[in-house]
Amino acid sequence: MASQSVPLSALQHYLYCPRQCALIHVEREWSENTGTAEGKVMHEKAHSGQGESRPGVRIVRGLEVRSVRYELHGVCDVVEIHQAGTIIPVEYKRGRPKGHRADEIQLCGQAICLEETFGRGEGFIDEGHLYYGKLKRRTVVPLGAELRALTLETAEKTRSMIASGLTPPGEYSSRLCDRCSLIELCQPRSLRLRQGVDRWFLRSLDKSLME
Repeated sequence: MASQSVPLSALQHYLYCPRQCALIHVEREWSENTGTAEGKVMHEKAHSGQGESRPGVRIVRGLEVRSVRYELHGVCDVVEIHQAGTIIPVEYKRGRPKGHRADEIQLCGQAICLEETFGRGEGFIDEGHLYYGKLKRRTVVPLGAELRALTLETAEKTRSMIASGLTPPGEYSSRLCDRCSLIELCQPRSLRLRQGVDRWFLRSLDKSLME
């Protein structure tokens, strides 16, 4: 059976939390909170309006991209095509730079798709930009070999998980879970409690069988 193309957003979700990714892309669950609502508005603004040209650069908004080779697809918020030939994807995020690389691999996935879309060799796009709303400025992200390898590795793991149709168990983390819009659907604290009860039951059962 042929494998399916993976949305670039799923890579970001997977690296943030595989369970979150499965809830969204396997179980088709979604819930808004203030953060996701603000992010949605920011993306809509980035996509709105027609492309424009400035001296030496053409700006394309809401560009759909795809990689047939790596079976990835998505939408770039903004793509800058410079007269000198440079192509720079720009991804908009509402918050601040994070302590993980989920945003970076989504951006790197866009670059991989853009290289194939424009017929450029792998590694042609050597940087992308993340615009964070809280900072109101861009962060330059080098798209080197290590990040590209992580992006493709995450893509394969994401594809395998989606194809399995299974949602992995969760592990509560205040740093990740408390800001996730799916926390009420996920119930990570309850999962941890149930897992603890299950372990206690199995230990008790083993002990009784040995007596």
